[in-house]
Amino acid sequence: MLSYRHSFHAGNFADVLKHIVLIQSLDYLTQKDKPLCCIDTHAGPGKYELDGDYALKNREFDNGIAKLWQRSDLPECVARYVSLVKRFNSTDKLTRYPGSPLLVKQLLRDKDRLCLFELHSTEIKLLTAEAHKDKRIQVVHADGLSSAVKLLPPPERRGLVLIDPSYEIKDDYPQVVETLAAMHKRFATGTYALWYPVIERRRNQKLERAIGASGINNVQLFELGIRADSSEHGMTASGMIVVNPPWTLVAEMKQVLPWLAEVLGNKGEGFYRIQTLAGE
Repeated sequence: MLSYRHSFHAGNFADVLKHIVLIQSLDYLTQKDKPLCCIDTHAGPGKYELDGDYALKNREFDNGIAKLWQRSDLPECVARYVSLVKRFNSTDKLTRYPGSPLLVKQLLRDKDRLCLFELHSTEIKLLTAEAHKDKRIQVVHADGLSSAVKLLPPPERRGLVLIDPSYEIKDDYPQVVETLAAMHKRFATGTYALWYPVIERRRNQKLERAIGASGINNVQLFELGIRADSSEHGMTASGMIVVNPPWTLVAEMKQVLPWLAEVLGNKGEGFYRIQTLAGE
């Protein structure tokens, strides 16, 4: 797990979906005047250089943010996401990509808080530097899956938890269900956004069944695929499972996901899913 570097994958199609859902959820939550707490269990270094060796090795961003960068026909939610990414690029050329911590930082108000967990010894140094002594941000060198539960419920009693491990080891799948259930037990009214990759569909089906049987209510799934499921190596799709989603999110995703599937899909193979895993 500690060998994982998201820099190889920054700005890919999975990041596009994850960050659109994250932005739309936070935009909704910050409409109310009351403060909130946001927790990121696997924060990474904070930002990524798309002209660096890691990102250029596989150029996954070419089939993600790069395809959206210069388009003038973006749906509203996608345009909002691209505009935030553009803040981190000094010119019209795409060279940098913000991770979840820096995107969230842009959306927080003075009254809000952000807690970032990162276990990788190199990434935590970069992340700490990116926090820039922002009093709203706490950076913790620890495993977010096991440690973030202790922060719940937050004093604000309002918040969003982003859970996005690498899933490099199979134990991550059952562990995220256990963690999500433990978090929900302590803070049932919070919004939880769980990212997942589709590499072997059977694992995802097991994950969905486990969440559906967990007793957690009000759970929506949003999935974006760029090619059909395959036994070959590599991620064919990814998704976000959202507990207590903003009531506007399903309608927004019904507009955005078909468009993204068409634009980012590989030779017409793009697809999407919107599914209720548990009702209210």
